[in-house]
Amino acid sequence: MKGFQIYALIDPQGLEVHVSNYGAKILSLLAPNARGERADVVLGFATPEEWLSKETYFNAVIGRCANRIKNGHFVLNGHEYQLPCNNGTNSLHGGVHGFNEKFWDVVSADAQHIKLHYRAADGEEGYPGNLDVYVTYRVENNALSISYEATTDQPTIVNFTNHAYFNLNGEDSPSVRDHTLQVLADEYTPFDETACPTGAILPVDGTPMDFRTPHTIGERIDDPFFAPGLGIDNNWVLPANPSHTLRLAAVLSASERTMEVWTTTPALQVYTGNYVEHNIGKGGSMYAPQNAVCLETHNIPDAVNHDNFPSPILLPDGKYCEQTIYKFR
Repeated sequence: MKGFQIYALIDPQGLEVHVSNYGAKILSLLAPNARGERADVVLGFATPEEWLSKETYFNAVIGRCANRIKNGHFVLNGHEYQLPCNNGTNSLHGGVHGFNEKFWDVVSADAQHIKLHYRAADGEEGYPGNLDVYVTYRVENNALSISYEATTDQPTIVNFTNHAYFNLNGEDSPSVRDHTLQVLADEYTPFDETACPTGAILPVDGTPMDFRTPHTIGERIDDPFFAPGLGIDNNWVLPANPSHTLRLAAVLSASERTMEVWTTTPALQVYTGNYVEHNIGKGGSMYAPQNAVCLETHNIPDAVNHDNFPSPILLPDGKYCEQTIYKFR
């Protein structure tokens, strides 16, 4: 068994990120505000033992497929695949034991980057193909870049994200209702009673999903359009990106600290930590729902079951490449 290791990435301009080989998780992210004052802006725990046993999705790389797959079922090349269902009737975040619970190999590391590798075996959590996944974290110019690469030896499906829980007031702050959010997307995917997309892609115009101009999360989070009493857990469809280049997807602000989200991916899930368990965090405060917001860049959920969504299929002669940057100012 590999041990729980911690690596520090330090940007001379002020950003400092600690990463573990367990789940390729971000353990802490010290980000400066406009006055240069730093705060740890991601939730987490104080000890390896807690990271191994509590809130296993915190700040982890999620795979083989992030978000939900309807009924844990899909057909690929004429073969039916049944995945374990760990979220009601659906498969969520790669299954019962996804990439977030695996020890990754460290390929290279220095003061400003770490590259990790995980090999998912054919049949792991029901998915076909031996999959080699590489994730690189890099800090520079007050930005954290996350790059994903993957190859397979047989047709499979992939959809990675990082499930970072952000609170720009600091990880020990009680709520993100005061955070201002802008999502640069004209469309969204409505979902069914199991929180899976119906297959439709609709305009955000006239709905609480319209964050094209900034709104505080508190203005919208209790709207009946979302999950009443819980919060936001919804998917936005980002503008088409035929050149596969980085473009601005979202902007989050609080406490004189602004975070821009740049990504190559087709979609963005905003999740306000609705199911966060009541655990003591690394700063000693009690975590609770709506303590944080996740800005999960990835493909549209359940894309394998909808021909009108971007394809999540990876072939042996192909290579999966996506990048997300969290830039602070």
